[in-house]
Amino acid sequence: MKVTETKIPGVLIIDTDVFGDHRGWFTETYEKPKYEKIGVDVTFVQDNMSFSAKKGTLRGLHWQNPPYAQSKLVSCIKGKVIDVAVDIRKGSPTFAQWVSVELSEDNHRQFFIPQGFAHGFLTLTDDVKFMYKVDNVYNKESEGGMRYDDPTCAVDWGSLLNGIEPVLSEKDQVGPTLEESNNQFVYNK
Repeated sequence: MKVTETKIPGVLIIDTDVFGDHRGWFTETYEKPKYEKIGVDVTFVQDNMSFSAKKGTLRGLHWQNPPYAQSKLVSCIKGKVIDVAVDIRKGSPTFAQWVSVELSEDNHRQFFIPQGFAHGFLTLTDDVKFMYKVDNVYNKESEGGMRYDDPTCAVDWGSLLNGIEPVLSEKDQVGPTLEESNNQFVYNK
């Protein structure tokens, strides 16, 4: 397993070891002791899967506020996406900065996003299946979100979309800016 630290401490890119032969391949997607050694010291309690039918589907940027905040270990098991994490912890030295990574069924890569980050992804192919391991259960009242094109964060979706109009949910079409959002995260050194 290869771990790459990003410019934002705690946000990790994980390349799993893949073993293949004439039958196909095998990869271990999670083993608690191994992940604890690389800094993913959380207890996952829920797994989620999403399906996006069309290339250009943009999901995000979302989070859950405390006490239902979620760390996420995400991967793309079919198709290809660009995955984005935005630091929304007020007072953080990296507040409103973002990092992205390409996740695909071919690269078997994972992205670890700690609590205090907005998360979203853009599908680069049709028929995308996306997996999430989270360390807290879903709670509707704790939902948070902001516009994918929030000017404070300035995620560069444009170059990724390459002129395609993003496919958004109703909620994401009318989402607030980060400043207007219900974000309750505060940086804790």
